[in-house]
Amino acid sequence: MRSGRDVELPRGSAGPVTDPYFGMPLRLQVETRHGWLWAYDLEHLDLISRFVQARLRERAPWYDTGQKMTLVARLPVWIKRAKNRDDVLRAVGRLREKAAR
Repeated sequence: MRSGRDVELPRGSAGPVTDPYFGMPLRLQVETRHGWLWAYDLEHLDLISRFVQARLRERAPWYDTGQKMTLVARLPVWIKRAKNRDDVLRAVGRLREKAAR
């Protein structure tokens, strides 16, 4: 028998995101015309930024759905689209400024 409560990580980007455990709104989130971009901390934000900036995105040989999926593979499709690169990087910049304050 399991004890405690289940924690489900946020998947959608239809509205502001709250921490799944504490239920508090995340500090690093911003709305874009495509959806909400959010990060738990600066390291998470840096990972998103590096992925979006990459011109060549190679898949690991074990890349698959389910448990083997990487964090960046689970990003919303609009973040991964090359045509949205500038919009996403502008949003990342706004979140970095917000974190610096």
